[in-house]
Amino acid sequence: MSSLVMRFKDVFSIIGPPMIGPSSSHTAGAVRLGLVGRKLLGDQPDQAVITLFGSFSDTGLGHGTDLALIAGLLGWNTDDYRIPEALKFADQRGLQVTFHKGVGRTSHPTRQNL
Repeated sequence: MSSLVMRFKDVFSIIGPPMIGPSSSHTAGAVRLGLVGRKLLGDQPDQAVITLFGSFSDTGLGHGTDLALIAGLLGWNTDDYRIPEALKFADQRGLQVTFHKGVGRTSHPTRQNL
């Protein structure tokens, strides 16, 4: 059996979750990260200071990473139609978000450095 067949258990391992794009990692993945933060805090925070590293820092704003992280902090799912307007909703709900570009020796993970 090839390693490709063993790696993917079902069609959803290939297709991914229903999401508002443009990127499964920079958008859907970022929503999930925001949701984890919200769950760890127990509720929506009043303020978030977020530092982006690696590919999130390099291309994240163009891929909607900022909006997706805010959407997760607001408790939304990856397919929520409001994601493109997350900053407006955050302001309405009293969530202040600041983004910083991280500096450091981080890189996007590859098979070679896992």
